[in-house]
Amino acid sequence: MFESVNYKYSSRSKNSLENISFTINKGDCIGIVGTTGSGKSTLLDIIMGLITPTGGSILVDGTSLKASNVTSWQSMISHVPQNIYFADASVKENIAFGCEKSTIDMDRVISAAQIAQISSDIEAIEGTYTAQMGENGVMLSGGQRQRLSIARALYRNSCIIVFDEATSALDSKTENNVMKSIEKLGDNLTIIIVAHRVSTLKSCDRIIELDNGQVKRICSYIELTNN
Repeated sequence: MFESVNYKYSSRSKNSLENISFTINKGDCIGIVGTTGSGKSTLLDIIMGLITPTGGSILVDGTSLKASNVTSWQSMISHVPQNIYFADASVKENIAFGCEKSTIDMDRVISAAQIAQISSDIEAIEGTYTAQMGENGVMLSGGQRQRLSIARALYRNSCIIVFDEATSALDSKTENNVMKSIEKLGDNLTIIIVAHRVSTLKSCDRIIELDNGQVKRICSYIELTNN
């Protein structure tokens, strides 16, 4: 829950976010939209605990989010950015990124790849999941990189997945299939989507529209598209 949250960068004369209030419930799919400079990136950084509000408060299950518990909060979040780093390692090591090679659960790797709609691409490569990806995933197309980054987030089994323009390189059909697969993961998964392409948000329960650092409205996909 955001309660009258403000944020001001020290180099700026005015708040980048002003009086932001909304609630995200467990299992919600929430969209965040707004023009460039509206405050989307700042809001996302606050949600993920990367920066601290300069005013107001954030409550998680009734507990105030602060420096002493932010690491625990961040451990529940998987962030899927538009651009992501890939190690010069195998496909499976990049999906299970950060795990010791000996501890990788191949069933989870394959399941994550299937949900992210990248499994058929991987299986078409010689060596499949053991194939080396090259420096920063040089062997992958833009769409494949984004789907593999989604698989990485799914492998972590996080409670919250944040998609930050994470499907922008996907065609509409693939994006739709990815989101439908993610929706089937259960009501315990909370999804936050930041997108410029409005169609990305059609499965959202609510959409927060920002304008000049403030919440312009909280609406449904139908309300947003009928504006």
